[in-house]
Amino acid sequence: MKIRNIILGLAASMAMTIHAQETDANYRRSSIYSVLVNHTDQQFASEIKEAFLQIPVPDKFNDHNLSVKVLNLDKKLSGASSEKENPLITEFLNNNKVASRLVGRWFNRDFFTGQCNMELVKERGLYNATEFDKQLASRSARGIAMLQDAGEDLIGNTFVLVNDIRYVDKNQGAKTASSILKIFGSIAAAATGSNIDDLTDNIGDMVETIKGFKVKINTFLYKLDWTDDIATQFYQDQYGAVPDPTKKANFDAARGNYNLKYVGKVESSGGTTSFLGINEDQPVVMVRKACQRAIDENVVDLQRNYEEFRTKSPLVSVEPITAFVGMKEGVTAKTKFEVLEVVELENGKHKYNRVGVIQPIENLIWDNRFMAVEEGAQGATLGYTTFRKVSGKEFSKGMLIREMTNK
Repeated sequence: MKIRNIILGLAASMAMTIHAQETDANYRRSSIYSVLVNHTDQQFASEIKEAFLQIPVPDKFNDHNLSVKVLNLDKKLSGASSEKENPLITEFLNNNKVASRLVGRWFNRDFFTGQCNMELVKERGLYNATEFDKQLASRSARGIAMLQDAGEDLIGNTFVLVNDIRYVDKNQGAKTASSILKIFGSIAAAATGSNIDDLTDNIGDMVETIKGFKVKINTFLYKLDWTDDIATQFYQDQYGAVPDPTKKANFDAARGNYNLKYVGKVESSGGTTSFLGINEDQPVVMVRKACQRAIDENVVDLQRNYEEFRTKSPLVSVEPITAFVGMKEGVTAKTKFEVLEVVELENGKHKYNRVGVIQPIENLIWDNRFMAVEEGAQGATLGYTTFRKVSGKEFSKGMLIREMTNK
């Protein structure tokens, strides 16, 4: 086994990215900060951590990650299976003033000077930059309405996902885990130029033992509490377009007043992931595939259970009706989507009017799950999902769709 192949394999796993076409779609997304609860006492702790750090924020959300991405624990998270708020996770978020850090990131706040700007708000809110600045500078009613609109539809839709990932040994307990760990060690040794023959000898064992690798993930969802009162206090007393020692001190003193509201949690089924399409010398990719598939599954469940977390996607064509959603978003032939028209009001605010309902066409559903193409999954090469109209008027490219539930 050549060292070059090992390095190329690992590099390929790190280079996998989200669907490139999605970057061309202009619409307002909610924002996410994603955190891993890493159990240092369990098998594959370091591999799971490495895999998690490679997983991008779901492409229907804005990336609002902070510098701290991993919470290390040396034991199982007590009460992880409960639907209630987990005190250890909440304590971590509060102690690290995560809510205020999320606010600071929204306004590109300089930690040392306190200077802020509205560039990210304008960019994610799709505002006309010149008009936005003009209205704010004049302190007009329209400018205030635009700020309220940004708060309701952007800042107030900032979420934190805390992913408690645990390895589940399906096959032979410690013996299986030990065998896989031995193979990880062989690969590391091969990368340094030693024990290359050991890697070749262990490939056959790995093919058998890795089949039992799976993870269970409890995902806890929090939402930034951004009310009119909090926004007013921030803009009046803490927002400084230029360095301002007083406003900097005001924000620092008020950091404990910013909060995250617990929304709820879901748990992945822990089903075994198929490792078709992955070379035997890419165990890091195997771990990532298991983790990413389970996290995607939880994001779908959270959206179905909590309407405030539900995402929108634009129609990319209307003849036929298509959109960049698929099995990663939980789409099936029975799923229904409402079609929304975005209306900008005179005061600068936005609202969403339902103009129809669509449903995926069976056998034309895109399998956009991680590594579905390499796996050879049906529908993996479609590039989009095709829909039929259930009701409504004529649709236009760029209208937004949002999944409906039967609840």
